[in-house]
Amino acid sequence: MTGKSTGKATIFAIMAVLFWSTSPTAFKLGLQSTGSYQLLTAASITSAVILGSILLIRGRKSGYPSIGWKDLVYSAILGLLNPAAYYLILFQAYSILPAQVAQPLNMVWPIVLVILSIPMLRQKISWISIGTMLLSFTGVVLVSLQGGTGGEDPRNRLGVFLALSTSLIWAVYWIFNARDRAEPVTRLFLNFTFASVYLLAGSILTGELFPATGPGWYASVYVGIFEMGITFVLWLKAMQLARATDRISNLVFLAPFLNLFFVKTVLDERIFLTTVFGIILIVSGIIIQNLTGRHAKIT
Repeated sequence: MTGKSTGKATIFAIMAVLFWSTSPTAFKLGLQSTGSYQLLTAASITSAVILGSILLIRGRKSGYPSIGWKDLVYSAILGLLNPAAYYLILFQAYSILPAQVAQPLNMVWPIVLVILSIPMLRQKISWISIGTMLLSFTGVVLVSLQGGTGGEDPRNRLGVFLALSTSLIWAVYWIFNARDRAEPVTRLFLNFTFASVYLLAGSILTGELFPATGPGWYASVYVGIFEMGITFVLWLKAMQLARATDRISNLVFLAPFLNLFFVKTVLDERIFLTTVFGIILIVSGIIIQNLTGRHAKIT
């Protein structure tokens, strides 16, 4: 276990979870002053710059990773899926729903992954998996109720649909990414670089390039650094240092509960009991699914 350190791994993981917990609040603040497309364009470019800088710094110490044509083509496809499509839809969901609702609906992708594994990976599903899915989707229903106010705005149904659809996109992305043998940070840098090119091209066509206000820029840069950029590197570092990755990876389930603190403190959202109980059910279903070891395995 040379080079492994549970203490350091835990520190890196907690830092990553804390940053991810603040992201929904940053999304909402940014979307108050700019459009989802402009927010994503600026955030994606910021992330590409951050990840490229990390690669340059690392390369001076240990050499630069080799990048072939297959890597470029693969990232050209993956970048269109994530971050481009994924975050565009996610930001649209956040522009409609409260942050306390959009965030937990977005995190059910491990359950969606189990469902996708049946046709895509020809996996058999167990009764335990069916039970955990029902548990998590019961939580989804509770979160969607928004304390009984979910039906007041007809657009809420669209927001719920968009938030849940991001879990589908992320599950598909995970399947393709799990087969990838490229160095993770290099792959992320390429994905965000291609996504930035797509977004810039699209924004030039629409005439809406970047955020037009200071708060929009602040939120975009924050999201690019702490949601998309350096936080992924911190999480990867935690996984590399961990002696038991399952214990470290479960720390990510603190994020939706920490998110409630930030949206209450910063955004002054009234926290619904249905949200709290819904998150508990969603997280419980995912954790049980992970503990049983019956989730889809990519080989």
